[in-house]
Amino acid sequence: MYDRILSRAVLQEAWLRVRRNGGACGIDGRTLKDVEAGGVENLLKGLEEDLKGGTYRPMPVRRVMIPKKSGKGERPLGIPVVRDRVVQMAASLVLTPIFEADFQECSFGYRPKRSTVGALERIRVLANRGYNHVVDADIKSYFTRIDHELLEELVARRVSDRRVQKLIRQWLKSGVMEDGVCCKTDVGTPQGGVISPLLSNVMLNELDKAWETTNRTWGKLTRYCDDFVIQCVSRKQAEIALKKAQALLRGMKLEMHPEKTRIVDLSWGKEKMTFLGHTLKKVASYRFAGKMYLNRWPNQVSMNAVRARIRGIIHRGRCGVKNVREFAPVLNRVLRGWGNHYRSGNASEAFTKIDRYVHRRLALFENRRRGRDHPHWFREFNYEWYRSLGFYNLIGKVRYPNPSLVMVKANA
Repeated sequence: MYDRILSRAVLQEAWLRVRRNGGACGIDGRTLKDVEAGGVENLLKGLEEDLKGGTYRPMPVRRVMIPKKSGKGERPLGIPVVRDRVVQMAASLVLTPIFEADFQECSFGYRPKRSTVGALERIRVLANRGYNHVVDADIKSYFTRIDHELLEELVARRVSDRRVQKLIRQWLKSGVMEDGVCCKTDVGTPQGGVISPLLSNVMLNELDKAWETTNRTWGKLTRYCDDFVIQCVSRKQAEIALKKAQALLRGMKLEMHPEKTRIVDLSWGKEKMTFLGHTLKKVASYRFAGKMYLNRWPNQVSMNAVRARIRGIIHRGRCGVKNVREFAPVLNRVLRGWGNHYRSGNASEAFTKIDRYVHRRLALFENRRRGRDHPHWFREFNYEWYRSLGFYNLIGKVRYPNPSLVMVKANA
């Protein structure tokens, strides 16, 4: 298995994927462009020789603090150097099929042919079948509290090659550099490393297996990386499911966040919940009287975040812009990416609000650029003017997922 990781074909494919993903530089300051300027073949040849000779040693990751999507506080992000990202990607390419054979149906995060849509659709289908009492769980500081010994033991169950085990151990113990000071890492895995999503799934797969084998009668588990919910048919069942999940996590040296974990009652639209950036709530059907179905749309945090990105592109400080069409390349990428993430639900109203917001920002910018005193909603800046600019429109982009692609068993 180790020989497959260091093979030139695997390293070449790993480099292409790292290059496609982009990302900032590590502690050595070398960017992807610097690597290309120095020669990609030189990098791959050096990695192949180091891995083959057993002299490869990963460098500490560069820790940066980025704001949380909620706007409350910051979370640490570990950025490995480019050469370590390539080796981690190569290891991920080889190891993913091995661990995939053991992963459960209830897991959707960072897995081939699975996505947030599958997780959200599973929740929707189960809620419409009567699983309305939901344990909305949050694992406290998951990535920074993963136990290394337990994780290495779980890896060793599927991977017998000691050289691969040593490679993973080196990444876990490589350390973190922050403000020029290097610190050892005895627990946790850097959130931002290429191999981290796979290792996090290996750890929480123990929760999935324990739940599916001995506890599934208490509720249905749906997990996306470290975010998971348990759907039950009654509140009493949900309370029991919460206690059992807490006990399982304690056995893995993890715990739920006491303030962010709660039980939500979705029945008859009484309460709503947030999962993977979506607000989920039961809404009355417009076709069938007395029926309610679970709908989803972008939550307020996501709406505020995309508005902030739009303001960052269209603002009065861009005095060098002579035509608002110059905003199109960057703004269209933002709108298309955001829209693709939310178009599988009931986001028509949210999409309309964002389109109107873009229209208003462009009209304000054009009005101020021309130095006019009349209001920005002057007839010159009407909807036909906005449509003629060539910006990506979210209205009409809602597309419901193909039911055949949603992994929800009939007996789930």
